[in-house]
Amino acid sequence: MATVLLVDDSRISRKILRKVLERGGFTIIGEASNGEEGYLSYKELQPDIVTMDITMPVMDGIESLSLIKKENADAKVVMITAAGQKEKMVEALKRGAEEFIIKPFDENEVLETLNRVAEREF
Repeated sequence: MATVLLVDDSRISRKILRKVLERGGFTIIGEASNGEEGYLSYKELQPDIVTMDITMPVMDGIESLSLIKKENADAKVVMITAAGQKEKMVEALKRGAEEFIIKPFDENEVLETLNRVAEREF
């Protein structure tokens, strides 16, 4: 199954995603708490999929997404967003995001989304 890097400044969000994804058969190979850590972890770990929160300190998810896509144009990044961030979602799509997951998480939606992205990967 696909390997996943979780990037979110909320430890609770990362914990919830980890549980959902591991139950769904995904392997979590790393976690990061801001966009800069996420980019550096991506370079080091080379996961199949990255889940990336949009709003984070140090470097936001959109900037991190851009760096990851510059590093690897085929990188699969799924953005995590709160409802009501339509402009940021559109910007992330323009910069190469694969999909979106809206907080609060719906377990079935999370697994369906990541399974779709994983199928494109392999």
